[in-house]
Amino acid sequence: MPGVYIHIPFCKQACSYCNFHFSTNLSLKKKLVESICKEISLQSNFLPGNGLTSVYFGGGTPSLLDETELHTIFESLHKYFNWNEDTEITLEANPDDITDISCKLWKKSGINRLSIGIQSFSAEELKFMNRAHDVYQAEQSIEIAQYNGLINLTCDLIYGVPGSTLNSLEYNIKQLTDRGIPHISAYALTVENKTLLAHQIKKGMVLSPDDQLAEQQYLFLMQSLGNAGFEHYEISNFALPGKMAVHNTNYWKGESYLGVGPSAHSYHQNTRYWNVANNALYVKRIENGLIPSEKETLSKADQYNEYIMTGLRTSFGVDVEKIAALDEEFKHYFLNLIEGYTASGYVSEKNNIYRLSSEGKLFADRIASDLFWV
Repeated sequence: MPGVYIHIPFCKQACSYCNFHFSTNLSLKKKLVESICKEISLQSNFLPGNGLTSVYFGGGTPSLLDETELHTIFESLHKYFNWNEDTEITLEANPDDITDISCKLWKKSGINRLSIGIQSFSAEELKFMNRAHDVYQAEQSIEIAQYNGLINLTCDLIYGVPGSTLNSLEYNIKQLTDRGIPHISAYALTVENKTLLAHQIKKGMVLSPDDQLAEQQYLFLMQSLGNAGFEHYEISNFALPGKMAVHNTNYWKGESYLGVGPSAHSYHQNTRYWNVANNALYVKRIENGLIPSEKETLSKADQYNEYIMTGLRTSFGVDVEKIAALDEEFKHYFLNLIEGYTASGYVSEKNNIYRLSSEGKLFADRIASDLFWV
């Protein structure tokens, strides 16, 4: 069954590394929520059936939604879709937005999973990333959420930050595992064009991320979380048993999903859709009764490449039989190219399913690219 993603494109301030679509001008927030609800209506027949396995509020900062705005969106979702108590309903939240009042509101609304943007428990690292919260708020946000019964938590960490060490990463990991966090997403700091971080590096204001440090920290991360009982089920995601993210797993398995809001992406029947990444233009098109998206239908080669990319990133791996179902030619092509990586130990094979080794995960993008049909 499919999922729905809702993009809330507002933030209090810009993190230095972020290149997602967002605005720090909240003047359009009410109007945009109305437009999201109208898009839900316009797109109500997009998915096969109306039962959902997941709803995901991402951004931006969805925790900036007030009670009325959140209620309005849920009202629209309930009008067109069905779900039950097992449906995963996630809301991304910044630590500085998490209070007793907000947690009670989220629980009442039906949110049963919080994704908290911790990133680090180091004051220096938080300052480097221009995060809006401090260390105390990072610590308190978890305790407040758990105290209010929101125990299905996932927390984000960022590694490879200039000035960080293996010791500081170990401390960050321990802060989460000691608090019983069941799911952790960890991302290497990357420098994206047109971000504050890219500008700061260009002007010599800060150091660039060190690739060697990031590799060392990633290997340490895999080992530490593995020792703590976490399954490394996707390149950047670690979960205790039974706590894999339902919504994101559906992405990686190629399931259908609907994305609403500016810049949101959708996928169904081998076709990708993406909404316009401009708040005012999005609102205008919705007001005119238009779905504000473009689309691209994937060729067989595109489908093969997509499967290689997502399969290699996950513990589910790449199944040769699924490749053969697309085209026998793809199967022979893949088997010919993958041989060198199995010989080098970067990839393992069992029952015709190929998975990256820990060492291979360091080069996941490069290996996938080498296996692409071009």
